[in-house]
Amino acid sequence: MVIPDSFLQELSERNDIVDVVGGYVHLTKKSGANLFGLCPFHSEKTPSFSVNPDMQIYHCFGCGKGGDVINFIREMENLSFPEAVEFLARRAGMEMPTDGDGDLRQRRDRLLALNRAAARFFHQALIQPAGQPGRDYVARRGISPALVRRFGLGYAADNFYSLTNAMRAQGYTEAELVEAGLANANRGGKGVHDIFRDRLMFPVIDVRGNVIAFSGRILGDGEPKYLNTRDTPVFSKSRNLFGLNLAKKSKSGYLLLAEGNIDVVSLHQAGFDSAVASLGTSLTPEQARLMSRYTGEIILAYDNDAAGQKASARAIGILEKLDLKVRVLRLEGAKDPDEFIQARGSGAFRQLLEGSANHVEFLLDGVARGRDLSVDAEKAAYLREAAGIVAALPSPVEREVYAMRLSEQTGVAKSVVLEEVRRLRRRQAKGAETRRDREAVRSLRETVQPRDRALRYENERSAIAEEGVVRLMYLDPSLFGGAGRSIEPEEFSSPLLGRFYGVLRDKAAAGGSLSMASLSGSFTPEEIDHLTGILLKPEVLANGRQALADYIAVIREERQLQNAADDLLAFAAQKRKQLQAQR
Repeated sequence: MVIPDSFLQELSERNDIVDVVGGYVHLTKKSGANLFGLCPFHSEKTPSFSVNPDMQIYHCFGCGKGGDVINFIREMENLSFPEAVEFLARRAGMEMPTDGDGDLRQRRDRLLALNRAAARFFHQALIQPAGQPGRDYVARRGISPALVRRFGLGYAADNFYSLTNAMRAQGYTEAELVEAGLANANRGGKGVHDIFRDRLMFPVIDVRGNVIAFSGRILGDGEPKYLNTRDTPVFSKSRNLFGLNLAKKSKSGYLLLAEGNIDVVSLHQAGFDSAVASLGTSLTPEQARLMSRYTGEIILAYDNDAAGQKASARAIGILEKLDLKVRVLRLEGAKDPDEFIQARGSGAFRQLLEGSANHVEFLLDGVARGRDLSVDAEKAAYLREAAGIVAALPSPVEREVYAMRLSEQTGVAKSVVLEEVRRLRRRQAKGAETRRDREAVRSLRETVQPRDRALRYENERSAIAEEGVVRLMYLDPSLFGGAGRSIEPEEFSSPLLGRFYGVLRDKAAAGGSLSMASLSGSFTPEEIDHLTGILLKPEVLANGRQALADYIAVIREERQLQNAADDLLAFAAQKRKQLQAQR
């Protein structure tokens, strides 16, 4: 969709970046004109995410993400550029422009409509006579008709062409079925067949109410237990959670993270309406950040087996980086929440929730499991590992409390335990300092080179000057145009910087606005990240004309040197050929 610059400029003005970002990030710390908060795009404990109200841009000094309000929504909501514009237009009460072909939007709308139609088809298949296998499974799991309707459960028949034939009859193409992750091409290349067969179907619905994917649960034994839609233009498995569209409305104050979709349905049926699941994958940082938008507390309710315990430990490491309160359920006597509720009821599960261990207790229990603490060697090994967990705690009060618990548990003097904690804490601090030093060296290097290796500069000296030209063009286009103050994009050593400059120059020549909003549609998110970092570097406009002349002189000097080097290499190559011919 071709969106006029004038519309993008008004959209940016009516969606102040501080207000929009403030809906996702707690902005408190001020530094000059900037506001700071914890970055929503990577895990951190010290705020490095900056919002500049004057320029209406954001930039993270930790991960390098940056851009304007459109790019922020594009990244946070996993949307295409036109979709992010539409999202902000709705927020501001603006009508989207109707000119342009709208191909990208139409393509996404078609896939969402196809998913919605497939969800209706699966749901109808469950309640029809042929859906008896699915209904039998639902009955065995104790899922009520009300929950079947609430989650839109369905049934995929044990047939290779049920869905594909039905969707083709509704006007959807085979290419669309494949792109939506609902079908695969047949061997030989002719026709397509259903991916989901003989499974209980769970529509995956995003927080805006769109059916974006499906998760199919096998009805008997076999693998995979859950088959999920592959990543598509409307779905990313690592960035979505099953059940969040319902759980986000919960008043419980926490999210209950389960392992399987059946667990989520059972928990909702038992009255625990904050349950979600991570779609058959281990918890990802993106999913953790998504949950952090809705709650400050997560309760892990993974399966009570070795794999579940391992998954819990991994999830704790991800969640605690976001300063979320984390608790872990101990499902004694049951393999998962569904089995526990079926056997002992919702009252017993509520008591379990109220007595759930915090993540430190869970980790310490995991270290102790399988060790005989009456054996000195095993006791010493346990203390060393447990002391490492305690040493990582940020609060000295917490370290004192857990050191006392370890002392009582093992019979080792508290002073000895605390000394081991202090020793390990010093080692951890030294390791952190080493990592910070490495990061400082890397950051120093990246003040010149882009983070994305695909955008790396061939000539760093020229690129620094080229960045200056781009920065001056954005901040004060009136500096350009006179004799000795003009330069062509082809003179830039970096194709990306040349393209930045060319787009800026063309927009300025046409009388357009040089705002990030007007540029967002012309570049990828990674390129916008880099452009934002360039614009935030210091520049003294009071001496802009001289700075521009100096930048252009450096660029042309480096170009002449490069041309001379190229000529020399070409001459040397020609001489080698002549010598080879003479031999």
